[in-house]
Amino acid sequence: MLRYLVKRIIEVIPTLILVVTFVFFFVRMIPGDPAQLVAGPQATQEDIEVVREALGLNEPIPTQFVKYVTGLCKGDLGTSLRTKRPVATEIANRYANTVRLTLLSLAWSSVVGILLGVWSGKNRSKWQDYTGMTLAVSGISMPSFWIGFMLIIVFAVNLGWFPTTGADSFANLVLPAFTLGTSVAAVVARFTRSSLIEVLKEDYVRTARAKGIKEKMVVWKHAFRNSMISVVTVIGLQFGFLLGGSVVTESVFAFPGLGSLLIESVNYRDYPAIQSLILIFSLHFIIINLLVDILYAVLNPEIKLS
Repeated sequence: MLRYLVKRIIEVIPTLILVVTFVFFFVRMIPGDPAQLVAGPQATQEDIEVVREALGLNEPIPTQFVKYVTGLCKGDLGTSLRTKRPVATEIANRYANTVRLTLLSLAWSSVVGILLGVWSGKNRSKWQDYTGMTLAVSGISMPSFWIGFMLIIVFAVNLGWFPTTGADSFANLVLPAFTLGTSVAAVVARFTRSSLIEVLKEDYVRTARAKGIKEKMVVWKHAFRNSMISVVTVIGLQFGFLLGGSVVTESVFAFPGLGSLLIESVNYRDYPAIQSLILIFSLHFIIINLLVDILYAVLNPEIKLS
């Protein structure tokens, strides 16, 4: 296991190098001049040049790239052009909010998605199957911002059950978590159904039924665990999607997380913040993929890590 982990970590290094390089140069293709935004609308050209020199934006791009990579190697993410504070501090202030929102979204969507998928899969071509898949398709089809607005109108404005902004309590997380997790629940349900249907066709399942084992035991004990192999992959990838895809949901609910920070940084052409946020989202995907591979062996001992 240790050898496998070391091998995977080494394989991650080229990916990180590509991500860092791509993000650095891509961010600088965003229209707009950060120096002008920092200087203000009333600044003269001389003032803008002074700000550009102070920010190091007048240096050649290769020089800026070398300084950026050197700073990363030292653990320095740079200073935000927008707030003049370290980017690491800006991210740390919001990171916990996004993680809490993501975990809550993943928790309810995984449970609901798996139960709905099992309900549909074990009742294939029956009304339960059609109902479950109709709900799943609806969840995938509805835009998250529309779901968010509808939840705000019904549960915040009309009923007054939940707040619409902030992240101070569990109540602040309910509506954003439901909005963010709806499409994930739908995806998990569809994959669970397909995987379960395939497993239920296996010989050992037919043998279990021939022995007179109750159908509920056949589904949950014999078929469910093996059907989770592919579902775990989907859930893992969806976790990364939730972290990176929280931008729209956090904007709708004015939620102080990494997604809203990314929007603010893009609007302000805050290069250091944008680069760091995208790098963090990429790291999440890489780490999650590694954890998913390890979970394979836990769910199915026949899978050998090599």
